[in-house]
Amino acid sequence: MFRTVPMMRLQAIVLTQDERAVLNGLGRLAAVHLMRMQPGPDTAPLSPIDHTGEMVQYDRIRARVQGLRKLLETSPLTNESWSEAAPAVMTAAKAIEKLSSMEEEVGGLLEHQQRLVQRQKELSAICEQVLRYRGLEIPLAGSDQFSFLHFITGTLPEQNYEGLRKEVGDNVAFLPLIQQKGRQSIFAIASRQGYPVLEKTLQQAGFQQEMLPVVENTTTDRLFEEKEREQEQLASELGQLNNKLKTVAAGFALPLDEIDRFVDTECRLIDASQKFPRTEATTLITGWVPAFDVAVLEQSMGEITAGRCIIQTALPDASMQESPPVLLRHPRLLRPFEMLVSAYGLPDYQELEPTLFVALSYIVMFGMMFGDAGHGIVLVICGLIALFAVRSPRIKDVGIILLFGGLSSTIFGMVYGSYFGIEVFKKYALWHDPLEGDPVQLMYGAMGIGIALISIGLILNVVNRFRQGDVIGGILDKFGLVGMLFYWGALALLIYGQTIKSLGLMNISIILFLVVPIIGWSLKEPLEHLLNRGKGKPHETDDGLTGAIIESCVGAFEAILSYLANTISFVRLAAYAMSHAALLFAAFMLAAEVRTFPVGGGLFSLCVIVVGNLIAIVLEGVIASVQALRLEYYEFFGKFFAGSGRPFEPFCLAKEVKSSMSREGGL
Repeated sequence: MFRTVPMMRLQAIVLTQDERAVLNGLGRLAAVHLMRMQPGPDTAPLSPIDHTGEMVQYDRIRARVQGLRKLLETSPLTNESWSEAAPAVMTAAKAIEKLSSMEEEVGGLLEHQQRLVQRQKELSAICEQVLRYRGLEIPLAGSDQFSFLHFITGTLPEQNYEGLRKEVGDNVAFLPLIQQKGRQSIFAIASRQGYPVLEKTLQQAGFQQEMLPVVENTTTDRLFEEKEREQEQLASELGQLNNKLKTVAAGFALPLDEIDRFVDTECRLIDASQKFPRTEATTLITGWVPAFDVAVLEQSMGEITAGRCIIQTALPDASMQESPPVLLRHPRLLRPFEMLVSAYGLPDYQELEPTLFVALSYIVMFGMMFGDAGHGIVLVICGLIALFAVRSPRIKDVGIILLFGGLSSTIFGMVYGSYFGIEVFKKYALWHDPLEGDPVQLMYGAMGIGIALISIGLILNVVNRFRQGDVIGGILDKFGLVGMLFYWGALALLIYGQTIKSLGLMNISIILFLVVPIIGWSLKEPLEHLLNRGKGKPHETDDGLTGAIIESCVGAFEAILSYLANTISFVRLAAYAMSHAALLFAAFMLAAEVRTFPVGGGLFSLCVIVVGNLIAIVLEGVIASVQALRLEYYEFFGKFFAGSGRPFEPFCLAKEVKSSMSREGGL
């Protein structure tokens, strides 16, 4: 529980002819983190076969699939939909042939759709053009159809219309039509002899002529009716065509998904094959595999190759160039807290894994800051809903955190006697409300939690240092053994100072608990510098012995301040506990004032209490969760946790498959 999953280094020599089958098997097993190896005398002499041309071809196929999905406005099938259908045998040639057929069919339908839409736009433009002239039965045979008369249609600024009528007098027949966007539409009839003069007058008035469509043997009214009927027919045809496109899209969803998954699988196989050096006849496959999966892996590879392979596994050691990847494995109820750890970083393979400590401390700190039994029950209910009513694994994990956080809040609420902040229940408190009594006691309790968590961090750091072979760091680091001596000794002097003084041990205690650790911190960097120089290794700093001494002295001063600041930082647990109680107290004070209203005072008072509790649940819940996480990251993780581990990423052919070691049953 305190270690990452043990890893084994895998080296397998397989025949080149079996490489693809082996990679397929490893991809289905999803238990091997493949490593890229360079060709050489210690591995294999030849570089991997270049598959650039195939990758380019598959990229083009994938682009065509995405293009078809975009045209058809479809999305990839879900995992549930895919599991109901057996995947078809696929090759690149078959994929290209299928895509060409689908593109041809879809292209014809879309081209027809585009023609219909274009015709719709044309009809709409014609109808809009003649709409304002409906009821006039204007002939559309052309403006030159009459020998003595000339028809004019168009618009001019509406403020110029009356002046134009007066200027042309009775020589022109004007018919005003609709006004639109500050312009007056008109229909005018003039004699052919008088038209040139009229045209000049119209231009001066800002007239813009509109040419009606020329259609023999019809009028504006009849043309409008004809085009309206045609529009209705087009709308019906477009509806049928769109339904057909939806049917085609539904029918193409599975073939497109088959092609997409085929391309994804092939690209994964090619990418994996590019990691391994080879000889003329064999390939060297290397990677990391969880120790518990080694037997299954060896059996699977033996069956695939019919025994034509050599498999070697070894425990990681210092001679290996890269550290093993990290895989965390926890019981179902602890797994959500793994998210809190991985959000900061993964532990190195040699580090102790802190999820259990994080889970316990986070729950306790959250409950202390969010201590109200009523609010805790609300969180428990929300957690149960997320756990049992939602299918998403991530939401279920959040539900578990809410469930445990709610239980912790309920317990602390019983200690504080807080049940939705209702005053009558405070007499049943196991202790008392955070706002009552001496707040220093609550602060001492908060710092006690901090001291315990910091102490655990120091112990974990010492263990990690010794596990990594860093003896000097384990002893002389500011969070090493001398750091523990300083921290616990300083606490003993503060708490039991009078007793130590009465026993005459004060001077010895000061030397042992304060002077010795400071001297140890000051010696750490110079000692490491001298040892590394003796071994011919470069030190972290290039400033020589003087720089190492200065760095150690600064580090010692920083260590003293950090222990003080880190411990005091936990006072925020008490501060936010009082803040939570104060917010509820303010809500009930406001409710008491509202209750005095002559009309509806009782109802308004109840509303204030409900809203106040809702605000406290949301606002204080978010604040408490963030502050607890902050204390984990800065005050706890800062003592021992580097977060430099790289995740175990098993080679798999499916898009969403976890390692067999990380798959867990659950609620």
